[in-house]
Amino acid sequence: MRVTVFGAGAIGGYLAAKLAIAGKVDLSIVARGAHLDAIKASGLRLIEDGHESVAPVRAAARAEELGVQDYVVLALKAHSVGPALDQIAPLLGPDTAVVTMQNGVPWWYFYKAGGALEGTRIQAVDPGGTIWQRLGPERVIGSVVYPAAEVDAPGLIRHVEGTRFSLGEPSGEKSGRVTRLARELVAAGLQAPVRDDIRGETWVKLWGNLSFNPVSALTGSTLVAIVADDATRALARAMMLEAQAIGESLGVRFPVAVDRRIKGAGDVGEHKTSMLQDLERGRPMEIDALVTAVQELGRLTGQPTPTIDSVLALVRRLAIERGCYQV
Repeated sequence: MRVTVFGAGAIGGYLAAKLAIAGKVDLSIVARGAHLDAIKASGLRLIEDGHESVAPVRAAARAEELGVQDYVVLALKAHSVGPALDQIAPLLGPDTAVVTMQNGVPWWYFYKAGGALEGTRIQAVDPGGTIWQRLGPERVIGSVVYPAAEVDAPGLIRHVEGTRFSLGEPSGEKSGRVTRLARELVAAGLQAPVRDDIRGETWVKLWGNLSFNPVSALTGSTLVAIVADDATRALARAMMLEAQAIGESLGVRFPVAVDRRIKGAGDVGEHKTSMLQDLERGRPMEIDALVTAVQELGRLTGQPTPTIDSVLALVRRLAIERGCYQV
């Protein structure tokens, strides 16, 4: 099995290292800069449970060097997928599966979803439907990513917690290609449940990201601080209830109550969300995939989103002023 991880940052690097160490697949990565140089020189290093391992991976700056793959894992952030399409193309053959590991509403959401919105392109994450046209939703295996990891230094990934990468076909079927991939992830010591409703699981993770990420960026607060404050907790809750109404109008069932989901976020503790970390480091923020796309789904389903609209306006303005969002 030929597998390329495109985007070997924290999550992509963790997944690639685990697969490479297991040695069951023909694993390669596409990386760049000092990270790529370090991996070529010394391998991809992984610190997990206090122990360091070295994963011998084939690393390249250009996908042309790697050839057609059986699976391409996109471990980029959502806003980086479109600009990378030309680089991804050489990895794709007629039967290549593309595993999407982006947070937020996926660009393929309405592929084989059924209903009146079947085939709808979501402009917030796929302007003009370019990704849909170039990659093809028929290639997609969806994934919801739970591990936390950090890039401690070029070529060095530190695993923080979690091993679950949920997988699922947009159609809900348990196809041969998704079960084969799950088997290889499990052989690498990861959890890889195959879901018959990957959209529903996407919503449960998105539920928290939609609200806590922008509120944390606006306030500079950790999760526990947001939940402990009556006003910010109420703000996040209002956003989550608006999102829940949208999801339910699309047939999604939320398996936990909103207040339990909020408590779970607070239990994470003194954690800065990824959006706050990106703001502090001057990096592009995942505003469109996490927030704008939900607003768009509200418009498509006729569900009002007044709180989401207000928070989105504020966090987008902040990101523009800090150079972390391109209009």
